[in-house]
Amino acid sequence: MILSIESSCDDSAIAITEIATKKLLFHKKISQELEHSVYGGVVPELAARLHAEALPKILEQVEEYFPQLKAVAVTATPGLAVTLVEGVTMAKAIALALDIPLIGVNHLIGHIYSLFIEKESEFPLTCLLVSGGHTQVMEVKSLSEIETVAKSMDDSFGESFDKVAKMMGLGYPGGPVIQELAKDGDREAYNFTVPLHQSPLIAFSYSGLKNAVRLAVEKADGDTTKYKDIAASFEHIATKHLTMKLKKYFKTNKPKTFAIVGGASANLYLRAEIEKLLKPHNAKLILSELKYCSDNAAMIGRVAIEMFERGEFSSLESLQSAPRSLL
Repeated sequence: MILSIESSCDDSAIAITEIATKKLLFHKKISQELEHSVYGGVVPELAARLHAEALPKILEQVEEYFPQLKAVAVTATPGLAVTLVEGVTMAKAIALALDIPLIGVNHLIGHIYSLFIEKESEFPLTCLLVSGGHTQVMEVKSLSEIETVAKSMDDSFGESFDKVAKMMGLGYPGGPVIQELAKDGDREAYNFTVPLHQSPLIAFSYSGLKNAVRLAVEKADGDTTKYKDIAASFEHIATKHLTMKLKKYFKTNKPKTFAIVGGASANLYLRAEIEKLLKPHNAKLILSELKYCSDNAAMIGRVAIEMFERGEFSSLESLQSAPRSLL
């Protein structure tokens, strides 16, 4: 079995995965959403303190598995520097105490493998990663063959939802709140400009749209009845931006299997619009279970199985947390 740890942002999670069957034997996550909601976003130092409290509590619940562990895996990159170090430090202590190998996992690859928890992997595929920290398109041929072909030039898709929710005083995280608010709104009420719509670049940008929404919220002058239309119009344009750039990319790179991963992949409007986009191409759409879209240790454990079988281990000295990913 492999014990895996996730602490890249504001979710403390530990999982136990059986290597031979890929079966998830244990998974527990403690979210910090309530503590951060009063600030409208994640406060890194607070998140680190909460990880220091939560991770040992979860670890106590998996002590029975210790004799059967063959490795310990941990998210090492990317993420918040002060929260990554909490997980990495715990993983090193476990590896040293139990004399088992250490596996450092890239969090973004973890999201790709969230598609394959308790399953065999299915490659090649084109993958759209949408989360609070990242918006990027990757061509994935295998664990070691991943090419990023498009990414955000500024804010991410998920981050823009969080910031729009904060503008409206709706708390954190913003994704579920904006999605719920948008259900009863008019998507055409506000004529927000689609970012980079005239640019030939296959890239993403949300800073301009975010600013346009801010002006709309200010103009509403506290009239919360207008928030449903603002949320609906924002969600529509934010998603249209993605689909327009993907449509452009598909002209030269026709998809066969397409996946959406990351916390924001739980957005139902996005899923529906991507499904429409893929229909003319007869492409297969694969999605993570909703419970594995956000950060979790199960996806880290699933990547770790592949790395374990390849013998891709880290030493106690070489494994360091790194806020920025090379992907």
